Amino acid sequence: MAYNPRIHHRCSIRLKGYDYTQPGKYFVTICVAKREHLLGYIQNGEMHLNLYGEAVKTNWHNLAKIYSHVELDAFVIMPNHIHAIIVLKQLTTEFLDTPKTTRQGLPEIVRGLKTFSATKINQLRNVKGIAVWQRGYYEHIIRNEISLTKIRQYIVNNPVMWHTNDLHKSVNLKLPKQFNTCIDSENNISMNLHS
Repeated sequence: MAYNPRIHHRCSIRLKGYDYTQPGKYFVTICVAKREHLLGYIQNGEMHLNLYGEAVKTNWHNLAKIYSHVELDAFVIMPNHIHAIIVLKQLTTEFLDTPKTTRQGLPEIVRGLKTFSATKINQLRNVKGIAVWQRGYYEHIIRNEISLTKIRQYIVNNPVMWHTNDLHKSVNLKLPKQFNTCIDSENNISMNLHS
């Protein structure tokens, strides 16, 4: 089907005019393509990673090695999605003195995580060009310590709460196409699916 801007449009979740290369803390959710339970399973409230989940974990930890201005915070791999807090640090004199160094923003860092992990997963599956991740991702700018604490707790508790999470549904069911993670004025987190 040819591209039609009236049908094939995507709304940006990014805050208009916000510079996503600036220092800050960002809550990110990335879903597996078709919400397939690809990365492992949960038993008794504990996530058990398979080889694909381990590949994602390795690539998560490599982000701080690849991007010198990235600090890793809370992170959880679920069967069909991941939640993470990515911290972009202040520029240092060491960074500024390095020739041809570009400060990558959040979109490039997330793209890197998705690309590196998808490449490894497809190598393990012995396939090429198969989508591992859904297009896009959810992000939220963390603006204060209260929000940071609640989001960290949400991430840590995610495996325990799996049975109540709408994303746990089997891939054999007809699933909604998108989800919204909302953080209200009291910094409560909720996730809602919609078609």
